[in-house]
Order: sequence, then structure tokens, then C-alpha cells
Amino acid sequence: MKHSLVLATLLASGFALGAAAQTAPTPAAPSAPAGPAGPTKIAVIAFQVAVAKTNEGQRNFADLQKKYQPRESALKTQNDEIEGMTKQLQAQGATLSEAARASQARTIDEKKKKLERDLDDLRNEGGQEAQQMYNTLASKVYDVLSSYAQQQGYTLVLDFSQQQNPVLFAQPSTDITAPVVDAYNVKSGVPAPPPPPAGSSAPAAPKPAAKPPVTH
Repeated sequence: MKHSLVLATLLASGFALGAAAQTAPTPAAPSAPAGPAGPTKIAVIAFQVAVAKTNEGQRNFADLQKKYQPRESALKTQNDEIEGMTKQLQAQGATLSEAARASQARTIDEKKKKLERDLDDLRNEGGQEAQQMYNTLASKVYDVLSSYAQQQGYTLVLDFSQQQNPVLFAQPSTDITAPVVDAYNVKSGVPAPPPPPAGSSAPAAPKPAAKPPVTH
């Protein structure tokens, strides 16, 4: 039985890493002086994608991946060892005594249980750290989003990165994901991540939590 390693599972789900994706800050109604009602100006944003695509988000994502890489590699080594022992037992089982087969089977079972415990520990630890990291960054990105929306005169901003979102149609011109990312990068001062060295692969990019609304 193959075990999916923690970062392959967690990081593939996006910067929010599973549970963290569900904890984006709830937009608060901005306080504004009472005045005559004007025309409604609405924008949409893929908020989780915006958080992930900021320079700070990409940097934090890469740092988290780098931090857990040694433990992930150790788990892969454990998994490879178990698979090798299992194949060996299957190939030599007919030539081994019943006691020898039982002994090897117990050893494999113990190693599998240890691997499962180690995987759970890493998932829990990595998930908690990722959630804290996402929450902190999402709160700062929301502050920039709020300021940007007010400066541009938007009266309502809808998030279409949630799985269950009410946005069925939106003109591309109403999508402010990229401008908000640019505005946050300017405010944070965090430079863009350097390109990977030639011949090496870049860290897996966070996957968008949802596709933009389809226009017809």
C-alpha cells in the first residue's frame, strides 16, 4: 500500500493547505459617513488565490516546503523500505517457514503503523503551521483589499474562490485579484521570488481554490 506523503497531500491543495483555506477573514462592513446612495459598483476576487500569489505568500509557501522536506524524504524512505520488504515476502513466501513468514509480516506491520503515526504527526504539525501562516497573511491582504475597494469606489466585493460561491457570472474587468496582489506587494515590500536555477524545477505553485466565473 502506497502512502501519500504529507506535503504532496497538503501543499497540492493550495497555499491554504486544507483546513486553512476555510479560515479566510470574514469581511467586515466598512464604516463610512452616511450620504446619498450612489450607483452600485461590484467587483469579484479570488481571495485565497490572491493570498497565495502575493510575493510574501510565495516566499512563505516555499519556506514551509523547504522546512518539511527532510521529514518528507525520511517518510518516503520508510515507505520504500516497507514496499521492498512486502515484495520480498511475496516473492519468497513459499520458501520460508511459517514462523519466518509470520515474523517478517509482523515486522512489516509494525513499520506500517510507525509510518502512519509519523505521517499523522507531520500532517497535523504542518497543517497547524500552515493555517496560522495563512490566517496572518490573509488578514493583511484583506486590509489592502478593503482599502483598494474603497479607493476604487466599489460598494461590494464578492469572493469566488470559495467552493460554494454565489457568483455565476462576472465580466473579466470586475476581477480585482491581480490589482490587489500588486497593491499588497507594493505595501509589503517583499520582492518577487527569484527564478529557479537552470535545470531545476520550481516549487509547486499553489493551486487556485476555484476557477473564475465563466463569461459567455
